[in-house]
Amino acid sequence: MSQRIKPYPGTQSVLRAVALLKCFNDDHPQWNLSELSRTLGLNKTTVFRLLSALESENLLSRNAEGDSYVLGPEILVMAGFALRNTDLRTAARPDLERLAESTGETASLEIVTGFEMLIIDEIVGGHLVSGVRSLGTRWPLHGTSTGLSVLAVWPRARRESYLSQDLKPITPQTIIESQALNKLLDHFSEQGFAISDEMLESGLVAIGAPLLNHEGHAEAAISIYGPKNRLDEMRILTVGLQVRDAAKNISQKLGYLP
Repeated sequence: MSQRIKPYPGTQSVLRAVALLKCFNDDHPQWNLSELSRTLGLNKTTVFRLLSALESENLLSRNAEGDSYVLGPEILVMAGFALRNTDLRTAARPDLERLAESTGETASLEIVTGFEMLIIDEIVGGHLVSGVRSLGTRWPLHGTSTGLSVLAVWPRARRESYLSQDLKPITPQTIIESQALNKLLDHFSEQGFAISDEMLESGLVAIGAPLLNHEGHAEAAISIYGPKNRLDEMRILTVGLQVRDAAKNISQKLGYLP
């Protein structure tokens, strides 16, 4: 189904350019003219003009064969500026570094975007095999420790709004049944951290805790994750308490008062 762009007087070209850039993601990192035309519901002449303008500003580049487009280097520059000027990232970075150093596992900072968690910072652990995910990656809330941790502390109505969807399993261990998931979330709320035991990827264990802003709302979380053979049941509790304490410290920096 094509993605039609709603016109706004004076801003139509800008909205079209933004919609075009948003077509690029992990599942579809490069596009040709015809594909973009069909997806955006715009004629090829219009799309070509947009591509040419974005390419001239290095926001898009041609691939090696020259027949498709990929995101350009200027996108990385702009993303770097955005990340460096994010107060949340600045507040969380010292605690992420301490977590990665003390546990040897990879620490991440993630924010809520719709019904997904978006990774905006990572500190790679000291182990050779750390299960590293990429900045900018998005995952459904019910598959990640960070997503489960925010669901656990969200108001009941907001939680139910998410659970009422047709949740999809990511691995055989992903819990999608509403009653079972609610029970698990209540437990996570009590202990102050959430566990994703192979719910996102086989062999991967993650432990997450929510970050509360000055209003007490959870729109972000941190996590530690690594291979299951290192994050076994005995170690999960120890690391979980570390993640919980780090999250509390970051929350206080963000203005949260218990």
